[in-house]
Amino acid sequence: QVQLVESGGGLVQPGGSVRLSCVASGSGFIVYNMGWYRQAAGKQRELVAVITRGGSTTYADSVKGRYTISRDNSKNTMYLQMNSLKPEDTAVYYCNADVIRTGWVRNDYWGQGTQVTVSA
Repeated sequence: QVQLVESGGGLVQPGGSVRLSCVASGSGFIVYNMGWYRQAAGKQRELVAVITRGGSTTYADSVKGRYTISRDNSKNTMYLQMNSLKPEDTAVYYCNADVIRTGWVRNDYWGQGTQVTVSA
């Protein structure tokens, strides 16, 4: 089994910054693609950014130039640096990982989410 745990969320002011982390734990697995998603109250979950194991990145237009996704494969950890935050960035942010486990079994995993609130 693989578990994903997000951390780093909280209350920040408009224009501020925060860094989210996602740690994958377990045994006998390799993490391939990873991504950050967010879901605002009353809205559908949306893609924020994705990163491949090799480091290629893709961003939603709404966050491009403000967010930076990165990962440390040796620590099975992914990060999301969020700068120039806006009230519309307020949401629960979720970590997602595409994982290959023992026996070449492939599965998607989700974390529990971490709340980011941008408000003055």
